[in-house]
Amino acid sequence: MAPYMRLRQICLVAPQLEPVISDIARIMGLAVCYRDGNVAKYGLENALLPVDTILLEVVAPFKDGTTAGRFIEKTGGRGGYMAIFCCDDPDERGRHANAMGVRTANVIDHAPYHGVQLHPRDCRAAFIEFNHTEGSDDILGPYPPAGPDWQKFIRTDMTQALTAVEMQSPDPAGLAEHWGKIIGIAPIDSELKLPNAILRFVKGASEIMSALEFRVADAAQVLHAAKARGLAVAGNEFLLGGVTFRLGA
Repeated sequence: MAPYMRLRQICLVAPQLEPVISDIARIMGLAVCYRDGNVAKYGLENALLPVDTILLEVVAPFKDGTTAGRFIEKTGGRGGYMAIFCCDDPDERGRHANAMGVRTANVIDHAPYHGVQLHPRDCRAAFIEFNHTEGSDDILGPYPPAGPDWQKFIRTDMTQALTAVEMQSPDPAGLAEHWGKIIGIAPIDSELKLPNAILRFVKGASEIMSALEFRVADAAQVLHAAKARGLAVAGNEFLLGGVTFRLGA
């Protein structure tokens, strides 16, 4: 099987799951597929919603001293937490990152799923995780972190795809190059093109995952729903779960 690298999941962090999860579901027309009891050992609770075949997760700390809680304090609640990629060789990619001076923060081994999380301070902007699920190179195949039947919760009548993830940095070209080396994709014009999404690097005051871009069926309807939930809408975007949700047709 040829090596591959796809965006599998984006993880946002919030002080509490509600109202963030309900807001995302209601505004974007998405459905929660799973809440994972395994994250309780990290002092977190979570919920995941599929956006076509990419999972959008929100985690929230329920006790003091969690990494996620420190992240919220450090960034003032701004910025996405984790970019998660599925590939055929997470350990090899972890070793490659280590050789660049990027430390491994955590290895998750829940057969058939195996994940290698890299240290956010070394990645810059967000955690990077590489994972592989034995026997599921199919993008619609089993993905244990999203629960046993996540595919049944895909709703595409409103939100059709998560098309891009935006990172900001005072040095966007440098950050694009750094992430490109870790992920193994050369940047073109400060963008990394994956088969199913684009990572875009833009100028900003601090290094954070700043925005998610979505292809939607009816932007006006989504923006109306965001306003109805009390969110401040500017143009085709609004702030939710620490990141800007930006809509495209």
